Amino acid sequence: MSYANLYEAPGPRGVRRNRLLTVVVAAALLAVAAFVYVRFDDKGQWAAEKWTPLLRGDVWATFILPGLAGTLSAAVAGVVLAALFGIVFAVARLSEHRWIRLPAAAVVEFFRSVPLLLLIFFAFFGSYVLIGVNISAFAAVVFGLTLYNGSVIAEILRAGVLSLPKGQREAAYAVGMRKGQVLRLVLLPQAVKAMLPALVSQFIVLLKDSALGLIVGYDELVDRGLNGIAANFSNVIPAAILIAGIFIVINLALDRLAHRLGQSS
Repeated sequence: MSYANLYEAPGPRGVRRNRLLTVVVAAALLAVAAFVYVRFDDKGQWAAEKWTPLLRGDVWATFILPGLAGTLSAAVAGVVLAALFGIVFAVARLSEHRWIRLPAAAVVEFFRSVPLLLLIFFAFFGSYVLIGVNISAFAAVVFGLTLYNGSVIAEILRAGVLSLPKGQREAAYAVGMRKGQVLRLVLLPQAVKAMLPALVSQFIVLLKDSALGLIVGYDELVDRGLNGIAANFSNVIPAAILIAGIFIVINLALDRLAHRLGQSS
């Protein structure tokens, strides 16, 4: 795929400047990495006894895999529900009726403004006051992920629809489609395709935000894989590096999947 139409190719001076900047930035990053390595080495963080537990099958079976399952369970549920929430409220915000559009805008802006941590905390500790039942930590995490990320997704989809040429809507009306059909069959599919990178980025944010479940005792990857391992083997830095690596692999896989979907669509 060629990106020549997206930006102007640099000339000889621009190429030299970019190469120089690349060398400078790479040298700076290597210096930071060397500093971190030396400081960790001075503190014994690279000692074999701190890393060996991370290679044991029982450690993975007890801490890492259950935590990963918890993270993925909350993330999958959150992605599905947030996507549904986003579609519904994006459509509501695009409505021509003020009595639909304005309340939907208020809901979206409210949940976009409230920190996700407070939503999870309120769902877990406030559920008994509201409905007389203490909901599970999983439900509280999914509740927060759905409302916060769903509100962001609603705005992404709305922006995608508004960015489409007006001719798309007019052509659909010309062939006899109704308003609902135009939005559902013509505008939303194109908006999803156009905003796919932003949607995937938000889903990655949702996955990482599931780590906030530790505030209500939810068994997710950071709580089980980091706190659990460090409490038993006193190796918080190696455990944190491992957990970060797992998140990086998952997020890169999601990004790669989105890239392939974008190419095939």
